[in-house]
Amino acid sequence: MDLLSAAILLAIIMDPLGNIPVFHSLLGRYSRPRRIRIIGRELVVAYLVLLAFLAAGDLVLRYLGLEQPALGVAGGVVLFIIALRMVFPDHETIERRELDEEPFIVPLAVPMIAGPSALAAVLLLVSREPDRFWTWFGALTAAWCVSAAILLASGLLMEKLGPRALRALVRLTGMLLIMMAVQMLMDGVAVYVEEMLGGR
Repeated sequence: MDLLSAAILLAIIMDPLGNIPVFHSLLGRYSRPRRIRIIGRELVVAYLVLLAFLAAGDLVLRYLGLEQPALGVAGGVVLFIIALRMVFPDHETIERRELDEEPFIVPLAVPMIAGPSALAAVLLLVSREPDRFWTWFGALTAAWCVSAAILLASGLLMEKLGPRALRALVRLTGMLLIMMAVQMLMDGVAVYVEEMLGGR
């Protein structure tokens, strides 16, 4: 996987379009300048969390005794579930949460941006080819920049596109993510089978 394909994968997994209604629901009562400040702060926190997993992920995996095939299969399953929810969303409306204090880290930075699927994808990339750290760093940064641009412009996008167009875009990206998840799952199984046959 090259830098561009990794960046596209991570950008789709972060799902900024799908996060727009949630962000709008949680932050709609704030003024636009304050809303942008909150989103910017949460984006920075999410980026730091993802960077931490990228930098220390390989060490954590080795410490826990986890191997790449297991991570590939688990990551593929998680991505598949996330993608199914994007294509077939829950029909219940998102309830607006009246918080006494503005959201901080949870739930916007983690898990809305730096969610389990994004963290698993970062771990998978660095575990497969740890010597290409700077490639994965560039891909993560590019994907984060795309997500940041979309989320910072979320108010304008909600006004211009409307919820129906956003739902259509989310389902389209969900279909792409399903295909990527299936490929990731098959790759993990293939590596496991290869290792099993090679060990005989």
